[in-house]
Amino acid sequence: MIILHRTPEEIKGLRKAAKLARKVLDLACTLAKPGVKPLDIDEAVHDAICAEDAYPAPLNYRGFPRSVCSSVNDEVCHGIPNDTPLKSGDIAKFDASVFIREGFFGDNCGTVIVGEGDEEAKKLDEACKRALNKAIRAIGPGVCLSKIGDVIESVAESEGFESVKAYCGHGIGRGFHMLPFVQHFRNDTYLPLREGMTFTIEPMLVAGSQDTFVSKEDDWTVCTVDGSRAAQYEHMVLITANGVEVLTDSENFPEFSA
Repeated sequence: MIILHRTPEEIKGLRKAAKLARKVLDLACTLAKPGVKPLDIDEAVHDAICAEDAYPAPLNYRGFPRSVCSSVNDEVCHGIPNDTPLKSGDIAKFDASVFIREGFFGDNCGTVIVGEGDEEAKKLDEACKRALNKAIRAIGPGVCLSKIGDVIESVAESEGFESVKAYCGHGIGRGFHMLPFVQHFRNDTYLPLREGMTFTIEPMLVAGSQDTFVSKEDDWTVCTVDGSRAAQYEHMVLITANGVEVLTDSENFPEFSA
């Protein structure tokens, strides 16, 4: 397995890409209100990315037709924004990714409980957020990559939820999805983390079974088999000499931050 260690110049580019990705994710989350259409949020994100002389990474990626992924309730990930208005109580996930002119990708995801959510929605959202943040705090140089999955699944189980196993985090740099692949459940992958590695951690927690399927209607949207709701959070991280740097952190939405 060849894992790239980023140079100082590459890290500079990744910081810039991550900052923009977080900026447009914050925009999407701010717009997620009852009555707003995900399609309108997609258009706003598209315009904001282009205004920064960058490109929305999802657009035309393997045929994906929009500029942001928008997944609601039992849709776990990879949802295509549509014209169905969001309603109070929805659990909406937005995955915002960019490609900047310098040749680097930025990628992150956040969850919004639209309007007033029920107790299960709030508990699921908080558990997913905590799983991500606890996993980030557990890593650094010399720590095994599998520690991430162990921490995330432990948090999920402690709250009565499950962590989706079919989809994972990934290395990121000049490529959108690179090695290493980051599993969000207990696994025996042996890979000591080293300074200069950059990758995403993006747990998907569900209130019911972690079993999923891809919708035949669009061949993209991933849904839970049992119809249970899902939450997802994602950060880009850099392994440093002394620990870890969260590249997609934000002061605008500290509740989404590590």
